[in-house]
Amino acid sequence: MKRVFMIALGAIFMFSNIESVSANEVRIETEVNEVIGTPYRLGGTSTSGFDCSGFILYIMNKYNIDLPRTSQMQAKSGIKVEMEDLRTGDLVFFNTSGRGISHAGIYIGDNSFAHSSSSRGVTISRLSEKYYKERYVTARRVVSQNNSNKMTKEMH
Repeated sequence: MKRVFMIALGAIFMFSNIESVSANEVRIETEVNEVIGTPYRLGGTSTSGFDCSGFILYIMNKYNIDLPRTSQMQAKSGIKVEMEDLRTGDLVFFNTSGRGISHAGIYIGDNSFAHSSSSRGVTISRLSEKYYKERYVTARRVVSQNNSNKMTKEMH
């Protein structure tokens, strides 16, 4: 009887835990769409205005991922990823100033990334756009496979 009770208790715990995890899963596109159009603000880390690295911090914080403040330091986090191996949640970095990494975004799939542009605020662009293709430097994976899955699943 004790064994049956322990199995039943374990099953209840296991299934209730799975349900609570899936209830908290939110697609990254949902998080990004909530702030699309937020203006660019140098040093900004909130919905009143973001710079590129502040936008990354804001989104990644939703998934409990801690990162350094600047795009230069973020580009040293995690592991290097080749462009053809990008997955949702990977960070992409660009040299837009001619002096090294000066811009960053979050890969959201389908050759697209979300970022805070100094001219357009939070927006979505494509890696294949000439401007970004010519300035692309590297990508870093700072998201575990589990968190990457959470970023791509539909909310139930």
